[in-house]
Amino acid sequence: MNDPTPAPARFGFPVKLLSDPALKSGDTRRAANEPHLKVSLELLDAVLDQLDRLDIRMYRLASDIAPYVTHPDMPQFHGMVSESRAELAAFGAKARRLDIRLSFHPSQFIVLNSPDAALVARSTADLLSQAEMLDAMEQPPEAVMVIHVGGTYGDVAASRARWVETYATLPEPVRRRLVLEHDDLRFSAADVLWIHERTGVPLIFDHQHFWCLNPERADMRETLKAILATWPSGVRPKVHFSSPRTEMREQVRVDRVTKKKVTSLVPPVFTGHADFCNPFEFATFMRTAEGLTFDVMLEAKSKDLALMRLRQDLPRYAPDVAARFGLPIGDGTRDADLPLDPREDDAGTP
Repeated sequence: MNDPTPAPARFGFPVKLLSDPALKSGDTRRAANEPHLKVSLELLDAVLDQLDRLDIRMYRLASDIAPYVTHPDMPQFHGMVSESRAELAAFGAKARRLDIRLSFHPSQFIVLNSPDAALVARSTADLLSQAEMLDAMEQPPEAVMVIHVGGTYGDVAASRARWVETYATLPEPVRRRLVLEHDDLRFSAADVLWIHERTGVPLIFDHQHFWCLNPERADMRETLKAILATWPSGVRPKVHFSSPRTEMREQVRVDRVTKKKVTSLVPPVFTGHADFCNPFEFATFMRTAEGLTFDVMLEAKSKDLALMRLRQDLPRYAPDVAARFGLPIGDGTRDADLPLDPREDDAGTP
């Protein structure tokens, strides 16, 4: 976590590339069309090429790249991972060669602390499938699966304890890849640290979630240090960063009396992710984290476009922070004179 000469920190983003909308992040065909993991991997091979071209070295895979692989009523898809061993190995080798850190963030339907044993079993099966894919790709320990604690079910303490109980029953590949993230509504950073103390599960620090839910009024730097320390020695932690939405929104509702649609302006919901990352917020966070080593997954709505914009902004507004990511320091050129990203050519094409 605190290497004397750490490699530059990496930026990453999730799933969809907006810099080239033609690139697909997986096989999204319906079951009747027999989608397959092999098709997803072929599509993702082109994604790796684009990431390399843009010098982006961290990427979150879509959680459904193996369509219907654990669907209880579609056994014809259950062998998809084993059928794709060669393709998974080739894809993983290419990601390693390009030094692209991979991860999964399974959907909100993955719940390990549910009182419903059937839901926990389905969630475990999904996690095992994704862990098996990362193993077949021969990814290093830094390739993880990020999940949230789940629901409170009216009792936060009991729900935390139930997560701890479930963790002990998980298959070894899942426990080896699983990391736990605090959220913005139910379980704070203090809650997941409590779970870590009883399980050893590594944790993810999320900057926006910390601001949204911190009833303990914990100190940000001390909390960040504690969460980074949950990662195994020699494995670089990663954190999540996003800026909150600030714009006025239009809300459409049906008037109960007239039955007509009515549009009204409403204030922002600050738990929502903004399209781009505020460089001043990011620089403040990184200065708070001075001396700590980690990669940063950006969760902005504009995906890779937000990442490239932040890479452009940092050398101008926060050269000390830009240096931590190995970014070239700018010459004071005005923002309007620059393309979207420093790596673009004069025509603005990435």
